[in-house]
Amino acid sequence: MIAHLRGILIEKHPNQAIVEAGGVGYDVQISVSTYSALPEVGAEVKLRIFTNVREDAIQLFGFREAMEKSLFEKLISVSGIGPKLAITTLSGVAAPDLVRIIRAGEVAMLTRVPGIGKKTAERIVLELRDKMEGLGAAPAATAKGPAAVILSSEQSDVVSALVNLGCQQPAAEAAVRKAAAEPGISGFEPLFRRSMELLR
Repeated sequence: MIAHLRGILIEKHPNQAIVEAGGVGYDVQISVSTYSALPEVGAEVKLRIFTNVREDAIQLFGFREAMEKSLFEKLISVSGIGPKLAITTLSGVAAPDLVRIIRAGEVAMLTRVPGIGKKTAERIVLELRDKMEGLGAAPAATAKGPAAVILSSEQSDVVSALVNLGCQQPAAEAAVRKAAAEPGISGFEPLFRRSMELLR
């Protein structure tokens, strides 16, 4: 099993990174948080890896932070939560916030994530609330800056991420424009999460 990957980042998207190591390009699925922390294309990158082996495919899920990987592994231990939904959850909610939400039993907050209904959210809280020991719960930092008026490259990436999660393109674009117009919403992660809230 692949547990760690170090190589050159040759391509990155909000849900995917391609890392070349030893002449091989590895396709790694990532969360929005990990995407935001990646260096520029062409730089060396290190990712913690979870290898998911299925009958028809071998999937790699990558994480910049150990805490995020630990949360991912806890999420997929819950009945009904597969790797793809776990990554979607970590894209919708920053890891420290997710720990706090689960500890507090805030089911409504979990249902904001596409693919998580009330029953699944309740199951996550029930099964994981007592398994959050050792995981930090500091609030995620929010980047601040001027809001963009038109779709920038960053905003287009947010739209792409939302569409990959199942949102309709026109609705995603409208949500991103609205979120970008709000004071203090700047940077990929804050923009993505606010747009997701507006789509609910």
